[in-house]
Amino acid sequence: MAAVRIPPVAAEVVAIRPGSPLTGSVGVDGSKNAALPLLAAAAAMHRPVHVGNVPRNTDVETMLTLLQQAGWHTARPVSDPHTVVILPSDNIQSGPNADTAASIRASYYLVPALLGAYGRARLPWPGGCRIGERGMEQHFRVYERCGDRVTLDDHGYLVEAASAPAGTVSIMLPFRSRGASIAALLRAVVAGRPLRLGQPNLSPEVLSLVEALEVAGWECRVSESVLTLAPHPAVPSEPITWRVPGDKIEAGTLACAVAATGGHARICGVRGDDVAPLVAALRSLGVPAETEGNVLAVQARGSHPADKPLRAIASLSPGGLDADFEPPLMAFALTRPGTHLFADTINPGRHGNLLPQLARLGAEIHEVSPTECHFTGPQQLTGAGVEATDIRTGSALLIAGLTPRGVTTLGGLEQLRRGHADLPTKLHALGADICEVTP
Repeated sequence: MAAVRIPPVAAEVVAIRPGSPLTGSVGVDGSKNAALPLLAAAAAMHRPVHVGNVPRNTDVETMLTLLQQAGWHTARPVSDPHTVVILPSDNIQSGPNADTAASIRASYYLVPALLGAYGRARLPWPGGCRIGERGMEQHFRVYERCGDRVTLDDHGYLVEAASAPAGTVSIMLPFRSRGASIAALLRAVVAGRPLRLGQPNLSPEVLSLVEALEVAGWECRVSESVLTLAPHPAVPSEPITWRVPGDKIEAGTLACAVAATGGHARICGVRGDDVAPLVAALRSLGVPAETEGNVLAVQARGSHPADKPLRAIASLSPGGLDADFEPPLMAFALTRPGTHLFADTINPGRHGNLLPQLARLGAEIHEVSPTECHFTGPQQLTGAGVEATDIRTGSALLIAGLTPRGVTTLGGLEQLRRGHADLPTKLHALGADICEVTP
């Protein structure tokens, strides 16, 4: 089976066959999870914003379409297609198309910008990956604390802006919700009000938004217990330039693929702090990995499996393991000795997507509960047809497909492309035997 370059939008099925260890150097795209709130924040600025390193996956393109439908001007310069320019508009629009907004979860990030522009935001219930119930109760609590009125129905929700908001907004989150933390930051910016946010989410995606707001002239202070935000007395009016950080999840997926094949590679364009929990997990499984600058280096060739099994428990705590690291780590851990434990209560439906697909390859995984499982490795898998039922399931199955006997075919690439524009191509660049197949 000849390995060929995979156009990012051409094939609906790819075939993967085990081959040589992955080696070389590859760069990651900008982070989808950081880009989406930054694009929404740009719309809330009421001034031109240039956002660099914006990935071209379909969720990001959908967000840009929503901004255009709501009246903002967006463009990718021909000279730099990874930069997006967002300009405010005085043309009143009817708002984003409901069907388009329902196709991604991140449509809820647009509420503050819509409140600032039109005084109201009418949106459908968000879509995106079907990985369990991920409610918006904390988002609505944020808006109500700001004095806004929230109305819910079967089709979606309506948020109407407070008539005369004033004073500091003080909010204590019951848990470290990333979406609610971003909603609080953006709502405070649109209202021009100071914010005191208790128990904030301090993921790299939230911190990149905090850094962007500081560039825009806001004063921010961050601790594990409280995040404060205050408008500067003299916020500048000139255009703002932001940059999306490298995709830590894409970097982690590539690192697990390299480790699973016993290879060695340099993965460029990701901040070391963003992948520190992933690096610690790889080391616990006996794979030397380290970061220097914006490079993650994995040296699995000749490494010896560790005696200690992996406990991969997704966490919202500062420095905890991002839930999106769990699927690629699970695919890699199937190749290592020990009885490994995996748990993800943040996305309670994810195991229900991933485990049946791994079982098609012959994986024997014991489900303790819908959100917790364990298995003993190493396991010898056998190639089969599998489906990317969500973004992270698709990336994990690409890793799993690099190790079985025989050929693995992966369908559902439209899900994978929602978060990664060309992940199969990046694996091919490292030497993976992977090609497109006519279904």
